[in-house]
Amino acid sequence: MPDTPHELLNPANLSPAKGFSHIVLPSKGRTIYFGGQAAQAQDGSIVGETLVEQFGVALDNLSRALEAAGAEPRHLVQMQLFVTDAEEYRNSLRELAAVWQRRLGKHYPAMALFEIKGLFDAKAKVEIMSIAVVPD
Repeated sequence: MPDTPHELLNPANLSPAKGFSHIVLPSKGRTIYFGGQAAQAQDGSIVGETLVEQFGVALDNLSRALEAAGAEPRHLVQMQLFVTDAEEYRNSLRELAAVWQRRLGKHYPAMALFEIKGLFDAKAKVEIMSIAVVPD
């Protein structure tokens, strides 16, 4: 099965896409909208001290949500990352990439990163919102 059922476009007139896709043309199918996934344990507590640790837990939660919806990481078409410290994110790109690849492989949806003042849980450093399309 191909890496992704969707067409990924990275036009030559845009900067090279590294760790994301500029454009995702989703296949016809069932669209799934995922609420924000943070580094929450089942009891609601935040797990992990660093952004990298919390990112891994949030991706684990997203992976479980994908599975519950009958989707896989390759079905992700769009993702918004909300972080409380963009500098920490930029300084951790290598570790974040490794965490990403262990959980989601080498599929990169269209993405945006937002630095925000805070999240619902004051201990949270990252929250991930996503959209997936499972082809017919």
